[in-house]
Order: sequence, then structure tokens, then C-alpha cells
Amino acid sequence: MASRQTANHRQPFQNLLERPHDPNSRSSRLTIRVALTSVVVGVAVLLLKSAAYWVTGSVALLSDALESIINVVASAGALIALRLASRPADDNHPFGHYKAEYLSAVAEGVLVVIAALTIMREAYFGLLAPTMPDQPVQGMILNGLATALNALWCFVLFKVGKEHRSPALVADGKHILSDVVTSVGVLIGFVAVALTGWPPLDPLIAGLVALNVLWTGWGMMRESVGGLMDEAPPPDVVAKIREIVSSHATGALEAHDLRTRHAGRITFVEFHMVVPGEMSVRAAHDICDQVERAFEKEMQDTVVTIHVEPEGEAKQRGVVVL
Repeated sequence: MASRQTANHRQPFQNLLERPHDPNSRSSRLTIRVALTSVVVGVAVLLLKSAAYWVTGSVALLSDALESIINVVASAGALIALRLASRPADDNHPFGHYKAEYLSAVAEGVLVVIAALTIMREAYFGLLAPTMPDQPVQGMILNGLATALNALWCFVLFKVGKEHRSPALVADGKHILSDVVTSVGVLIGFVAVALTGWPPLDPLIAGLVALNVLWTGWGMMRESVGGLMDEAPPPDVVAKIREIVSSHATGALEAHDLRTRHAGRITFVEFHMVVPGEMSVRAAHDICDQVERAFEKEMQDTVVTIHVEPEGEAKQRGVVVL
């Protein structure tokens, strides 16, 4: 059985692994800059929320500030992971360092869960000794500014993270989104306490928001573990891969044993391609080039491995019959 390794860049396999995540590439530089800005934004939000707690003494605002501390730590972790993931493949990591982003995303999920448990703890003690917040208007203004800044930055993280297929940035965006939800809940609590004059509402709402944060953290960890376990790409991506192979492997008889996985924004594709037994190596090579160019044009950031086989190896039940 002949074997052919190819990808959407026409160069040796080692270089293929280096190019998509070249630390000097525009995409890598952009995601790293966004991650660095996320740390700065996190510090600014933390300062605003700490000031809001300082002027009010609110348990809910204290819980909100505690979550922001973890948010800053998580953003710093995402920055480190992105820098590590941008490193080219080496002898010790021949498939690259892409999964470093998933490790960061799992760590962020754990931190979100810790934040939720911390908020629940503060809410519990707040229920034991409920008090009316001091200077609620000032506290609401400061917290509102922090929430608006977080909401705007969350949108940026989701946009850049999805465009550049960065699990670390998407996880950071989800973490900040949970922070926004927490802050909105706190603001609702402030209004409710002011309208009802019932202090226990403050920690009660903080506790309810903590449950939502806990659910968000669990979802983040579940998705990231899927990436670490070489989970297949979404069905629409797999369908696109099949369509590309079927449409551009002209001259081949069959393609079977398709396997795909994703690591960060890189999609790995492997399949067996059956050609007529009398076909020359050059002709089989040309078919591989056709598929290679198609992936380069229609799917960015893919690494494709094609195993070329003679027609006696045909299964007639492959995932793609050409």
C-alpha cells in the first residue's frame, strides 16, 4: 500500500505543522494581542467592581468582584496558552502545540466553577446577617460601567475566537459572559432591595446567579475535554470534507476510512484513496494535488493525510464513493 501525506500547503509535513500556527502569522499575532487586551480589560473591571463593593458593602457586589479576580487569572492563563499553541511543531511535539488552548479552556471552566462556589458561600453568609447596602446609586453606576465594559469585550472575544477557531478566546468569552450575567443579577438585586426594603434579596439573587455561573463552567469543561479527546468536528464540517473529497478526487475509484479531528483552529483529515491498479505514481500524485488544492481553497487550516491504495483494496462501502 502506498501512502501519501499532504495538506492545504504544498510543503513537507513538518513545515505544514509550522505554518498554520506560525507565531509571526497575522492570525496568531491577533489572537495573542486580543488575549493580552483581555487581561487589561479584566483588571479594569475588577477595579470598578472593587470600588462598587467598597462604597456599598454589598455581599452581592463582593461576590461579583471575587468572580472578576478569577476572570483576570483565567485571562492570563488564556494568554499563556495562546503563546504556547502558536509555537511550531518540534521533534517532541510533531503534531504541534495546538491542544494547549484546550488545557486553558478546561482550566477556565474549573475557575468558573470555583467562582460560583465562592459566590454561593458569600451569599450564604449574607443571608445569615443581611444588611442594606450603603450608597446604592454610586454602587450601581460603578458596577454598571464594569458590566458594560465586560459585555462589549465579551462580544469581541466571541467574534475573534470563532473567526480564528481559538478555544481559549471562546472560553474566555464564555467566562466573561457569566460575569456579565452575574453583574446583571446584582443590579437587579440592588433595584429590588431598594424597592422592597428587604435586605435578604441581595444575597438571594447572588446565590441564584451563582447557579447559572456553575452551569456555564460545567459546559466549558465538557466542550474542552471533547477537544482533548480528539472529538470529531461538527457534522457540517465533516459533510464539507466529504464533499470536497468526492468532488475533487477525479480519477480515483473510492475514498474510505475517513477520520477527522480538530485541535484549536486546525482540522486534521485522514482517508484512504483507491485508484486503478495500473495507474502511475505520478497520476495518483496529481489526484492528491487536486484534493490538496481544493482544501487550500475551500477549508483553511487543514492538515490532510491521504493513503493511496490499488483497486484491490476497495471496500465498496467507503464514506465517499467517487
